[in-house]
Amino acid sequence: MWLKIRKISFLFLLFGFLFADEAISQDKRLALSTNKSEITYFLDLINARDQVVIGRSLSYIEKNWKPEYEIMLLELMYFNYNNTDLSLKLTLLLQKKTGKQFGYDHNKWYEWIWSKDEKLHPEYHFFKAKLHNYIDNRFGKYFQDRQDERIIRFDEIRWGGVRQDGIPPLRNPKMIEASQAKYLEDDHVVFGIEVNGDVRAYPKRILAWHEMFTDEVGGIPVAGVYCTLCGTVILYKTEHKGVKHRFGTSGFLYRSNKLMYDKATQSLWNTLWGKPVVGPLVGKGIELEYMSVVTTTWGEWKKRHPNTKVLSLNTGHRRDYGEGVAYQDYFATDELMFNVPSPDKKLKNKQSILAIRLAEYPEDALAVSTKFLKKNPVYQHTIGKMNFVVLTDKTGANRVYETKGAVFSDYDGDFTATDHLGRSWTLSEDKLESTTGEILQRIPAYNAFWFGWKAAYPHTELVK
Repeated sequence: MWLKIRKISFLFLLFGFLFADEAISQDKRLALSTNKSEITYFLDLINARDQVVIGRSLSYIEKNWKPEYEIMLLELMYFNYNNTDLSLKLTLLLQKKTGKQFGYDHNKWYEWIWSKDEKLHPEYHFFKAKLHNYIDNRFGKYFQDRQDERIIRFDEIRWGGVRQDGIPPLRNPKMIEASQAKYLEDDHVVFGIEVNGDVRAYPKRILAWHEMFTDEVGGIPVAGVYCTLCGTVILYKTEHKGVKHRFGTSGFLYRSNKLMYDKATQSLWNTLWGKPVVGPLVGKGIELEYMSVVTTTWGEWKKRHPNTKVLSLNTGHRRDYGEGVAYQDYFATDELMFNVPSPDKKLKNKQSILAIRLAEYPEDALAVSTKFLKKNPVYQHTIGKMNFVVLTDKTGANRVYETKGAVFSDYDGDFTATDHLGRSWTLSEDKLESTTGEILQRIPAYNAFWFGWKAAYPHTELVK
């Protein structure tokens, strides 16, 4: 879907260029107070049709070449692909100055730039803001004057092909009883959650079109964020230290991972980290708490939770919510839509892994292949001083529980696990409980594609 919408957005961008003369002149006046002799030449190329202007700008850039120009020239190439003549000239200049012969392969150019230390022009933020403002005038705020308010590389933030909230989040979506969900078959994929006894299911076939829902579940304000590109559904508590953050879809990606924005400050947030990465909230000690999400089938979830609520097809939007329709082509191959700096081939890009990261040990991320877990439905591991067990049911759904010294030997794939002392434990969404009343708490975890998790946590441990 990103790809389909992106084509429409590029048409919008092209028309924006054709009618942006007044905006460009305003940019020039603003540039007088920054670095007119440099930035104006790049701004002139954003919507250039006049060959004299193009020639003057390219001549200046060539004569005054700096490594800091590389990313700006690449981004101009990327957004001028409809202007064949200009795109060719930009490509030839970039090849001449770098010695690299990547032609129109934008991904190779990006990977080469990302393989080196980041080098940015002091006014790159200004250029990036103005370039993307022609797509959506809300985009500029993400970047303008924020080059020093960030914890990620600025040159790795890429437009994903949609405007702000162009993939519309579901706000307080309508939920229905399980018996009313006639549109669902037992083998359809759902994302299941339970918060303070409030049990809900979010079918993949609906959520893939919206990539986010915000609601109050079990009395707690939450956001469920689905990054379809990197295969994660993460449930965040949106209140942090008394502040309730309201989130939306920014339209941008970092390492093929969806970036959220908060409505109050327009800061960009990494959805895998749960914290702001660009903007005034950076460095404020903000990191959202996340809860478990189970990827399973509707039939299995309904069996375990007959009183569950489930998303209604009445979302307020018109989409083809058929099973497997959204992102059908993307999910069908191992190819990426947006590349990442250093792909790791220990697993296929889109191999599903169970992602585990404990708040007590934030640097010790763990990825466990779901193929491995299907073969080993009882799997015990340790992070730091925390011992836990992963129980995998008959549908391949994974749940993680602390063990506090207990060693589990068997799981029936349903509701009962057995430890090495022969004690039986009953499984629920929030705990394991023994016949003697002992309780082992659930540990939050979720599924992800290997490539996306590895890109976010380069030093992750992998079990496969």
